[in-house]
Amino acid sequence: MTMLTRRALLVGGAATVPTVLLSPRALAAPPVTGQVPAQLAGLDTRLKNFIAARSVSSAQFAVGRHGKLLLARGYGTYNAGAAKVQPTTLFRLASLSKHITGAAIMRLVQDRKLSLGAKVAPLLGLSTSAEPRLADITVLRLMHQLSGWDKAASGKDYLFSDHAISAALDVPLPITHAHILKYATSRPLDFAPGSRMSYNNLNFTLLGRVIEKVSGLPYATYVQRHILGPAGVTRPRISPSVPPSTGVRYESKFTTKTVLDDSGTVVPHPYGGANYPNLDSTGGWMASAVDLVRLSRVFDGSTSVLTKTTLARLWAEPEIGRNEHGSWYSGGWWVRRAGSGFNTWHNGSLPGTYTILTRTNFGVCFAATFNRREETGSPDFDALQDELYDAVAAIRTWPTTDLTSRYF
Repeated sequence: MTMLTRRALLVGGAATVPTVLLSPRALAAPPVTGQVPAQLAGLDTRLKNFIAARSVSSAQFAVGRHGKLLLARGYGTYNAGAAKVQPTTLFRLASLSKHITGAAIMRLVQDRKLSLGAKVAPLLGLSTSAEPRLADITVLRLMHQLSGWDKAASGKDYLFSDHAISAALDVPLPITHAHILKYATSRPLDFAPGSRMSYNNLNFTLLGRVIEKVSGLPYATYVQRHILGPAGVTRPRISPSVPPSTGVRYESKFTTKTVLDDSGTVVPHPYGGANYPNLDSTGGWMASAVDLVRLSRVFDGSTSVLTKTTLARLWAEPEIGRNEHGSWYSGGWWVRRAGSGFNTWHNGSLPGTYTILTRTNFGVCFAATFNRREETGSPDFDALQDELYDAVAAIRTWPTTDLTSRYF
């Protein structure tokens, strides 16, 4: 799962949108479902062109403003072309799962069941004998990606090291969360906790286990009861490692040995190359673009889930301050001050999956899901989020209707 370290167009001012990616000139359009008001037709055309230029067979786009759902679109087909993508069709989210976990942590803090300063090792019963600095990892440092693990330095992403962990611990595949934590904590950290930021999937895997320990519930159950349900979002669930043939088909040229058993079978990466139940709190959720937009209200303080006081703690700068771009990471979001508020955003990327989610300081939220990501030889995907921000910021007349009741 990748991370966007720079979002140049989210600094504040709008910039010219390059026609190479989002030209408003119509290309061959995919089949579509859902509703697009006339004022937002230009956004819809841009998504159609983006999809056509990259041969994306399944995608979604949704836009909300001040709590209203304004645009809900499905593009393309799935189930071997037998069904059109609907605005409510579930897609893997990859790292857009992290902000869901961040919300769950903040809810436990709000309910005074957890402290952001809590030390993670004693809370989870993790040994610090191999690496004493593990004792300095707090819940807040996990939320800020300040734990001390650096996958670039170590060359390891422990959530995708199933074969190595299985061999090192002499346990059969599939491995479990407990195996991952035992393996990771038996190795030295790459830097002192709290000294710098390094994006690492293991941090949010640990947060998922904190949620289970403190709540006494399975991770997904707690999230569904205390975050998703109260926000009126009931469709999301943890993805199976091998999705059914009747669902979205995840497309990637990459193959690998399955991590689901010891057979050594070579499989398409989206179909056994990762253990999605293990990815749960860091990259395992499935949802739709309209689900993501509705759930974003949790982060506006407009639901009963998180109070404005709790959100102020979520958006607070980490102990290391802002990065060179003026932004920072907190609870599954990149955050940047904008006017009197914040712009917050994230993306998700795995073989067969690309997702984006942006919340603006002017009350607009947009989300998109795709069943493939950029791979060698394909056009860029990562510029889309910034360019959509510019296109949204340029809109002067907004619809007044609300599509929420059609989908929730």
